[in-house]
Amino acid sequence: MPSHTIENYVKTIYADCARQGVRLSSTGAIAASLGVSPGTVTSMLKTLSATGLATYTPYEGVQLTSTGQALALRVLRRHRLIELFLVQTLGLSWDEVHEEAENMEHAVSDLLVDRIDEFLGHPIVDPHGDPIPRADGTVTLPLGKNLSELPTGTEFEVVRVLDQTPEFLRSIARAGLRPGAAARIVHSDPVAGIITISASNHETTLQRSTSDLILVQPS
Repeated sequence: MPSHTIENYVKTIYADCARQGVRLSSTGAIAASLGVSPGTVTSMLKTLSATGLATYTPYEGVQLTSTGQALALRVLRRHRLIELFLVQTLGLSWDEVHEEAENMEHAVSDLLVDRIDEFLGHPIVDPHGDPIPRADGTVTLPLGKNLSELPTGTEFEVVRVLDQTPEFLRSIARAGLRPGAAARIVHSDPVAGIITISASNHETTLQRSTSDLILVQPS
């Protein structure tokens, strides 16, 4: 069985590549996501390469093999179904479940995860709008574009939130920007790097760094 550390690495590599739409994940990006040093990441990438889970090229990056990708999707399936289960059945808020799922994802069996999936009605996204891989290893990425790309006057629906730190989730929840919420661009100023949105009859001005992390679908 893969160690918890290996599962965390392949999950992080897959999520980083999927989020940025790139083939290779960099050592720096992985180190930042996991909160470890680049040297630690380099050592683990060599291990992943030796075990056939990834292909690592120094100074270029790392790419998961088909085996590594299958493992990453299994871990992500566990993580995202656990998050949704905690929200829908135990009443935890969406800014509490990420860390809980991080702790639980390595302990639950695939059988239990499949039962959770069935109990929840085979959902396709978790509370943050992240796609939930199916049991056969396939996954459908949600359509959407960065909120910062929309012009003034556009009406939209929030489909996914890319930053799942509690502080970020609480701040955009106050702005009414949970997945499924409808809103409108009141004003967009690309030069100043700010965007004002109206959601639930409340206006909020966001920095570009924030709106880049919110994926939406124009109405």
